[in-house]
Amino acid sequence: MRTRRRSPSPAPQEVRVVTDSTACLPAGLPGGPVVVPLRVLVGDEAYAEGEDITPERLAELVAEGAQVTTSQPPPEAFAAVYRGLGEEGARSIVSVHLSGALSGTVGSAGTAAARSPLQVRAVDSRTGAAGLGFAARAAAECAAAGADAAHVAARAIEVAGTANAVFVVDTLEHLRRGGRLSGPAAALGTVLGVKPILRLSDGVVELSQRVRTRAVGAERLLDQAAGFVAEAKRPVVAVHHFGAYDRALALAGRLHTRTRAEVEVTPLSAVLGVHVGPGTLAVVVADLGDHSH
Repeated sequence: MRTRRRSPSPAPQEVRVVTDSTACLPAGLPGGPVVVPLRVLVGDEAYAEGEDITPERLAELVAEGAQVTTSQPPPEAFAAVYRGLGEEGARSIVSVHLSGALSGTVGSAGTAAARSPLQVRAVDSRTGAAGLGFAARAAAECAAAGADAAHVAARAIEVAGTANAVFVVDTLEHLRRGGRLSGPAAALGTVLGVKPILRLSDGVVELSQRVRTRAVGAERLLDQAAGFVAEAKRPVVAVHHFGAYDRALALAGRLHTRTRAEVEVTPLSAVLGVHVGPGTLAVVVADLGDHSH
């Protein structure tokens, strides 16, 4: 009797990509990076972002005046993820994270990397939100295509370096309180009740301009994003919101109509949302370029 030969099992992927929950990745992303959640503290209760609490619920709590703080994952959380990937067959890991100027997350990853028996490269993306997400996803695609860890890390840095992130917030008070913006800059943003437009530039949040209303703020985001898309060889685009889904959907529709680019709409990461406050709209554009992977 003839026996059927079994197909050989696929070889495990040698390089794996890890990121953190501030990357604002869409839910259920197939073949994407492994996500390590940041922590959200509401009063005395601790939550893992994206696992125990949603950005929508957090926006409600912040709007209600709840005391909310955030913290990066401890090195042990990264170590556990790295160990698990090693058990799955990974030989090296590229760990790509939120700007070190905004969070200690990449530092925690670096501490875990130094102790790991695997080769782990901790990468400071110098960006955040979908800028980080697009970089981590591009790195994961590069790894899946068989590139080595050096090329995967370089790909993450390359895409992150093209990211343009602009957002309009209702007030700068949340950023000032969290220490992400200086007192004088926050004061400039709140004068006469204007809506500040901010830009994430080289890893830090800067006050870009001020507008009078949310509607004008959305127009400025639309104009700037359309310009970024026009300049990119292969643009990827996301619109984020923190408790402003309908406005985000409307902005994404107008941006698609104007540029024909596909636009993802995702909630702003809970950790980022706490620092910019409810009502925030953001647009992120990155360029995948003509890279073959």
